[in-house]
Formats: sequence, C-alpha cells, structure tokens
Amino acid sequence: MTGEIYKIGTLTRTHGVRGEISMSFTDDVWDRVEANYLFLMVDGLPVPFFLEEWRFRNDTTALLKFQHIDDATRAQEFIGCDVYFPQSLTPATDGNTTYTWRQFTGWLVNDCNASNIGVIDRVDDSTANTLFEIDGTLIPAAEPLIERIDPNTRTIYMKIPEGLFEQ
Repeated sequence: MTGEIYKIGTLTRTHGVRGEISMSFTDDVWDRVEANYLFLMVDGLPVPFFLEEWRFRNDTTALLKFQHIDDATRAQEFIGCDVYFPQSLTPATDGNTTYTWRQFTGWLVNDCNASNIGVIDRVDDSTANTLFEIDGTLIPAAEPLIERIDPNTRTIYMKIPEGLFEQ
C-alpha cells in the first residue's frame, strides 16, 4: 500500500475543542483535487480518514476536521501521525507542468550514474539554496543537477555530486 500513497504532512497539535487538528504539510494536493479523505499512518498501517472540512492557516499549515473526531481528547490520539495521499487521486501532469520544490516530498531520487538514492523526506527551502533531505543527507535541489522528472513514477533523476554519500 505504501507505494500507492505518499506522505504529504504530519499532524502536529490539536486546535480548539471541536476535534480540529493542525497539519504541517508539504503538498496541498488534497485541496487541488478536492479529495474527501486522507490516510493517517496509525500503528504502522495506513487508515483512511474522511474530511468534514479544512482551512489553511498559512502556506505550510492547515486545520483539518475529520469525521467522528469531535473533541480535543479524541484528536490528541492522532498527534504525530503522518498524513498520506493516494497516488491514484493525484492529478495527471504533462510536459508543461511547473512544480514547486515542496511538491517533491515523498518522491524517489535516482542517481543517473548509479541507482536508487532514496525518498525525499523533506525539502528545505528556507534559504536561497534549496535542499532535498534523504535519510538525513542533504542534496542540493539545483535545476542543473536534475536530468529529468518522471511524474508517473514520482521519480527525479539527478546527477548527484561525487562523494556526497561517502562517509
């Protein structure tokens, strides 16, 4: 199932008394396709949770209200859960698609000269030099290093600088 869903955020704290939960997100895809459910990773298993409503607080935080979670005590049980989105609902892209760096969270990175590097855990775009974080290693997210992007497999093919992964 994990190949069919990809991480888009994490539930960080409760909000108010109605059961709303704050989510720190890297991709607002659920809003762009008006999805009515998201997956929460509960005890290592993806479980679908249906959305009653949501609203954005800023560019990286949203308040979510799930069905059947009606108070802060119940909402507290899900704090720290990672949030996933189904690949099947992700909008199709074409050759003219423009991406933001954050949309690559959860994508696979392959080195054009080697093999699978890993999955992008986080995108750090807080400075002028955007970085992909893969298993604690930071990789420059520079356009000259990107050979090609395959949106169907959610894979980025890069020319990884030599020695980057050597200890």
